Amino acid sequence: MNAADWISALGLAPHPEGGYFRRTYASERRSATDRSASRPLMTSIYYLLTRERPTGHLHRNRSDIVHFFHAGAPIVYWLVLPDGRIERQVLGPDPTQGQVLQLTVPGGVWKASRLEVGEYGLLSEAVAPGFDPADRDMAGSAEMRRLYPAHWPLISTLIGNGEA
Repeated sequence: MNAADWISALGLAPHPEGGYFRRTYASERRSATDRSASRPLMTSIYYLLTRERPTGHLHRNRSDIVHFFHAGAPIVYWLVLPDGRIERQVLGPDPTQGQVLQLTVPGGVWKASRLEVGEYGLLSEAVAPGFDPADRDMAGSAEMRRLYPAHWPLISTLIGNGEA
């Protein structure tokens, strides 16, 4: 299968962070958060990066997210940790090359993903407590440059919406 086949077969649509997605699950069980709003205990999505839409732009979520590799080429994740360190992780099919089949990103960690080779990379994400768009912060150039000046050359390539 190619990227267009996956988009069609899975019913994917453009994602605001980049790439394509479709929500596949939202728990009927609910959880009250510190915002006193009820949300699913867990949600999940398919997520696809393609040669034409290769970057999941830098953002952070309040909830923990587990990413699961499915098919295609490896996807590089850049994590900006609360202490200012940057980690590079590769979600992919070959543990002998240092790739991982699943990657957990704790809530509050800035993350971006990028397809660096190949036509596509397909994964799933499970979010607990369930995803709420109000819990996502997209990175802005001014804030990131001020907070992480030493990492700005890399971070500037991961910010979406032409803000770099």
